[in-house]
Amino acid sequence: MRTRNYTNDNIIKLKELFPQCVTETRTDDGSLKRVIDFDQLRQELSTSVVEGQQERYQLTWPGKREALLTANAPIAKTLRPCRKESVNFDTTKNLFIEGDNLDALKLLQETYLNKVKMIYIDPPYNTGNDFIYEDDFSESTDSYLQRSNQKDVVGNRLITNTEANGRFHSDWLTMMYPRLKLARNLLREDGVIFISIDDGEVANLRKLCDEIFGESNFIANIVWQKKYAATNDAKGFSNLHDHIIVYQKTSSFDRQLLPRTEEMDRPYKNNDNDGKGLWRSDNLLVRTFSKSGVYPIINPNTNEKFMPPEGSCWRASKDTMLAWIKDNKIYFGKDGKGAPQLKRYLNEVQQGRVPDTWWTFEDVGHNDAANKELKALFNTKAPFDTPKPSSLIYRMLKISTKNSDIILDFFSGSSTTAHAIMFLNAEDGGKRQHIMVQIPEPCSSNSEAFKAGYITIAEIGKERIRRSGKKIKEENAGKEGIDQLDIGFRVLKIDNSNIKDVYCTPDSVKQRDLLSQVSNIREDRTAEDLLFQVLLDWGVDLTLPITKESISGKTVFFVDTDALAACFELKVNDDFIKKLAARKPLRVVFRDASFSSDSAKINVEQIFKLISPNTEIKSI
Repeated sequence: MRTRNYTNDNIIKLKELFPQCVTETRTDDGSLKRVIDFDQLRQELSTSVVEGQQERYQLTWPGKREALLTANAPIAKTLRPCRKESVNFDTTKNLFIEGDNLDALKLLQETYLNKVKMIYIDPPYNTGNDFIYEDDFSESTDSYLQRSNQKDVVGNRLITNTEANGRFHSDWLTMMYPRLKLARNLLREDGVIFISIDDGEVANLRKLCDEIFGESNFIANIVWQKKYAATNDAKGFSNLHDHIIVYQKTSSFDRQLLPRTEEMDRPYKNNDNDGKGLWRSDNLLVRTFSKSGVYPIINPNTNEKFMPPEGSCWRASKDTMLAWIKDNKIYFGKDGKGAPQLKRYLNEVQQGRVPDTWWTFEDVGHNDAANKELKALFNTKAPFDTPKPSSLIYRMLKISTKNSDIILDFFSGSSTTAHAIMFLNAEDGGKRQHIMVQIPEPCSSNSEAFKAGYITIAEIGKERIRRSGKKIKEENAGKEGIDQLDIGFRVLKIDNSNIKDVYCTPDSVKQRDLLSQVSNIREDRTAEDLLFQVLLDWGVDLTLPITKESISGKTVFFVDTDALAACFELKVNDDFIKKLAARKPLRVVFRDASFSSDSAKINVEQIFKLISPNTEIKSI
């Protein structure tokens, strides 16, 4: 109910004439809007250099400093294990982390610093549609879903961004910057990251990754043919591709070769049955001229002499050529009377092919194949709208990973990455481990997923791992080592700290508050919850095997036999401590309120010093 906004109309007109003069800025209320860069506009309309800010090469946007603050700010969160949703919880080496991936990346910094070989992410494309990652590290997921109008007060899903606001580059960059910055810390020195993206943000993503990973660590911009047919009703051009941007952490990355194709091996069809294998004929001439390569080759069958054409030469010296003829490495035609050619043996050529940057749908699949793959797994319509084909991720894994490498996907969606890893492990006997991270984004009430009973995308991802793992084992039944294939995963859910938030000065504590402050642990937390927070704090591998034993009637958790021992029960006395110390664990942890008396708490260090002096002791 307002008159026309002529300022916006004028900005649109100027954008048509001078698109480089339209930029983004933040208003007083924190929202983004498009404005004119008047300094740039003055320069466009001037015949001389206009004085302004000092020029420098950089990528900047409204919110960049906030994004840096977000990456560096601490959080009071932890990971809580969920056995009932896990598969093979006690033995698996794989993780499924449910929660905001920014929190997850921060929580993994200690444990997986410099340990991840490969990261693949398929982040939300900046299309103007629903955009759920709005970071506020002081809030819980539910809180910021409500604050950012993604949920109403009773938990119903809302549309978050208008189409116009979703197309602001600044919001997308602010979301991606801290996540990529933290992700780089997790990569090994020879690690690599693959990022799927469309044309809308590929240029900005390149600049962002140049800043975070270093321009010299750019490896490739792979173009993936995601569709096999053009869209006839497309405006302008029909988009048939996506990009996959690849960066290494350092120059230590060692790219693997892809398997040779049948087409590459087809010419090697000759066999002399002399144990040297298949070969094909090859030209003996080389382009680089050398006088030592100019001499006659004599056909031993006909004594006919063959000289290289004028200006060219043979690829080897005369002595080498004579040795090749003696070793039957020179081919003189089927009847033995032809011109000399080199026998190029299959086992002498590079045993693989160098990856290229054009990936066709015939080689790695397309969007339609991804949907069919998901439909077949769930025996219904695909419960996820934008899956990637597992064959696409499979190729990335072949290029960049080996036997027991760790792979991380922190926009895991329907867990295609986990599916591809299990498939490759079954194929080559590898023991690659995966860490999937997915926010519990609610499925739309009219979606196929919701109709099938899946409330969140995270639930779809977990179910896909269960189903694909089972299917892979069934399809490889009887194969050597298939029984040892790890198709399990530990579900860990991001939550606030197990320790109560207590910020009280002595004079503010009332008598009625004393009983509630006897324990510093939240009432809804289990001993296993406490154990995993300790693992995080100490940087202990979250996938190590965990066993429970009873010592003097107390339950004790042992992580990887003796890597860590934890007891969170009450009334711990000297007798129990002596028995536990006799096990000589590397680390031991108790609750601060576990000890039966002050003397028991004081004695614990002395007892361990006598019995197990190398044990590190901690209380929470």
